[in-house]
Amino acid sequence: MFYDFALEHAWLIPLLPAMAFVIIGMITRSYGKLSAAIAVCMSFISFLLSSGVTYALVNYGISVEQPFVQQLNWMHIGSVSISMGVLIDPLTAMMLMVVSTVSLLVQIYSVGYMKGDKGYGRFFAFLSLFAASMLGLVLAVNFLQMYVFWELVGLCSYLLIGFYYYKVSAREAAKKAFMTTRVGDFGLLLGILLLQINFGTLDFMELREIIPAYISMAGTGLMTVIALLVFVGPIGKSGQFPLHVWLPDAMEGPTPVSALIHAATMVVAGVYLVGRAFFMFTELPCVMNVIAWVGGFTAFFAASIAFTQTAIKRILAYSTISQLGYMMLALGVGSLTASFFHLMTHAFFKALLFLCAGAVMHAMADEANIFKMGGLRKKMPITFATMTIGVLAIAGIPPFAGFFSKDEILLAAAQVSTPLYVLATLTAFMTAFYMARLLFVTFCADPANEESYEHAHEPSKFMLFPLIVLAALAVVSGLWGHLEGFGEWVRFGHPHEAGIDMTIAVSSTILSFIAFGIAWNIYVAKRWSSDTIAEKTGILYKLSYNKFYIDEIYEALIKVFVDGVAKVFYWIDIYIVDGIVNGLAHLVGGISWILSKAQNGQAQHYSGVFICGVVILVAYSLYFLAVLGGAL
Repeated sequence: MFYDFALEHAWLIPLLPAMAFVIIGMITRSYGKLSAAIAVCMSFISFLLSSGVTYALVNYGISVEQPFVQQLNWMHIGSVSISMGVLIDPLTAMMLMVVSTVSLLVQIYSVGYMKGDKGYGRFFAFLSLFAASMLGLVLAVNFLQMYVFWELVGLCSYLLIGFYYYKVSAREAAKKAFMTTRVGDFGLLLGILLLQINFGTLDFMELREIIPAYISMAGTGLMTVIALLVFVGPIGKSGQFPLHVWLPDAMEGPTPVSALIHAATMVVAGVYLVGRAFFMFTELPCVMNVIAWVGGFTAFFAASIAFTQTAIKRILAYSTISQLGYMMLALGVGSLTASFFHLMTHAFFKALLFLCAGAVMHAMADEANIFKMGGLRKKMPITFATMTIGVLAIAGIPPFAGFFSKDEILLAAAQVSTPLYVLATLTAFMTAFYMARLLFVTFCADPANEESYEHAHEPSKFMLFPLIVLAALAVVSGLWGHLEGFGEWVRFGHPHEAGIDMTIAVSSTILSFIAFGIAWNIYVAKRWSSDTIAEKTGILYKLSYNKFYIDEIYEALIKVFVDGVAKVFYWIDIYIVDGIVNGLAHLVGGISWILSKAQNGQAQHYSGVFICGVVILVAYSLYFLAVLGGAL
């Protein structure tokens, strides 16, 4: 049976796109269409295998408690054994389906979007490696294997964000992403090393048994430190405050890259790591509280910035940061099911929104400012319809996907912390407003540029097909979380039955409609002036528009730190290193000068020196004999 083959050969899922990367990079890079065909075919086979694995899990009843594991000992270093393999449980299967589906659709979209680009083959090579890295991360059987693929994902993001390497902004954005995530990765690495040192294993299934027993005997002190260090990694990779600054700049890469990074790969890696190591975090209430508040604050903070941004992809970037905050909030309050339910729905509607944004920019000659667009619903009806579905989904309007997953998070927050629930509800209102603003200004307002408007058109079929598929998923994926068995399938601990709290559902929906109404009156009906609102809000508007000056603060701090360190090392270099080197040179020079005076060509001087030497040797010999005689 195919699903048996898929389960037994799950290691092929990341290997196939990795092979595509090697083939394209070494052989077919100069042949763009062939490279694209290889990448898409390999992604399609990975998708089929992921589907087979998912079916096998359902068919065989593989659960969280009894996962399917294949591993082999890779090497031994002293007493340390390093294993590689695959760990397949419902969490893995769900992530495989999300990553493989979005990756395949993004690659199909890229066939049309990147047409005519000089780096066509190179782009598909990097895209394939990106997909392979994320799929490998999802299948990891231990922390070490996950960390290897974690770093590969970071490398791929650097390559793809900086794809247009001839642009200064792209190079700077790639470096910023790489360096910022390194901060988080360093914390994660320290946490992994402490796990190995203290427990002698990094295997997820072994640690799942060891850590609760260790905490019950030794307390939470050491494990709190380890868990916080491990969590620093997801803070960086998933763009949580204060390491969120790289994510908006990642927009410098091609739009398909933005869709892949922000929907199904790099940014959800952090959420997945916390979910995979949930057995550790749930034993530490103080760490769970940190996760919840980091997520809740990030969600609200990023939404407040998206309020005033004008670049279409930057609005979506801050939206991604905010939605990732929602997922972290859900994990922090103990609802892994709600978090991963929202991860799944978000992957579909956020990929849809980014690809729609790419279609709009493609039609508007790469214009990114939404206030230089307008009226595109008539020129691009299919793109308008699909983007409307994406906006309604992220805004939490029923019956679209985001309504169900967002309300699950609101309910989980309400059951644990009223302040977190209020923060999450305010964020939901803000999300509905800025997404309605984006939709109305881009598609419903009067055209801002008649010339660009006249030339606007729908994208090619290669680009439209993924939009339609993702739009369908943005509608139906919300229902999957309410199918019987989802809470039993994707969970930690006791099964979680999906449900809707009518008070929360109705209140959040009303708030979303109010946000849509406000946005319509400001940007389409023009009953209220956006300029007047900006003037009246004053400092708040300025802070939001300038992203609360976080980037500027970081640059100033780094400058002060770097300058301070540079001055210290300059002093060490000049006065210690150079001082020692120059001092030795002067010492040798002085000795040479003294010795040179002895070589003056005068025989009587040589005789005097000789006699002095003999006298010194005789005196030393007599002293030595006297001491030796006294000792005897």
